[in-house]
Amino acid sequence: MTQHDGDRLASWLDGLGLADQLAEAGLPTFTRDADGHAVWSEPDRLEELDALLHSVGDDPEHAVPVGLVVLARQARLRTELTATPWHTYETLAEVRGTSVDATRFAVHKAASEHRLLVVPLEERSVVPAFQLGADGELRPELAPVLAPLLASRMDPWRAWVWLTQPAALTLGEAPERLAATDPELARTAAERLAERL
Repeated sequence: MTQHDGDRLASWLDGLGLADQLAEAGLPTFTRDADGHAVWSEPDRLEELDALLHSVGDDPEHAVPVGLVVLARQARLRTELTATPWHTYETLAEVRGTSVDATRFAVHKAASEHRLLVVPLEERSVVPAFQLGADGELRPELAPVLAPLLASRMDPWRAWVWLTQPAALTLGEAPERLAATDPELARTAAERLAERL
């Protein structure tokens, strides 16, 4: 592939907002030199990469690499979720008015019993705040929604996304919100999702 082809491929991926997902997908990555040209990590794999990325869809020339789109969406949602309130053991202990050790024990016990969503974030565990009341305890209406998801060993990030984003199984409403108004539908949706995993 020529420099022009490498630049074209890089610009296409930039335009789709997918350049940052290449490494996670195990594909060659690129940076830009001082002149703005793409410098690929594995230039000998560019033809293979180009063919792979354009292999999906009816029109291979304009096909969108679905796997990278999914990775990009997941990265965007993770960024959005980490911008919402969540607790460390220390901040949750403060809300609950207990010691950090007691809070850590309670969180681990609740998580092991599928009663609390705990998510790994940058080498620590965090507790998304949407599932808690003002006292730092689990919102009672969420227990029947969380249980099937956590028992199915659903990825914690995927669970956090599903619970807080509009979902088809909950008629376009975020399941954690629906749990307050229609707990039966929220529970049923969670059970159906868990069965698919």
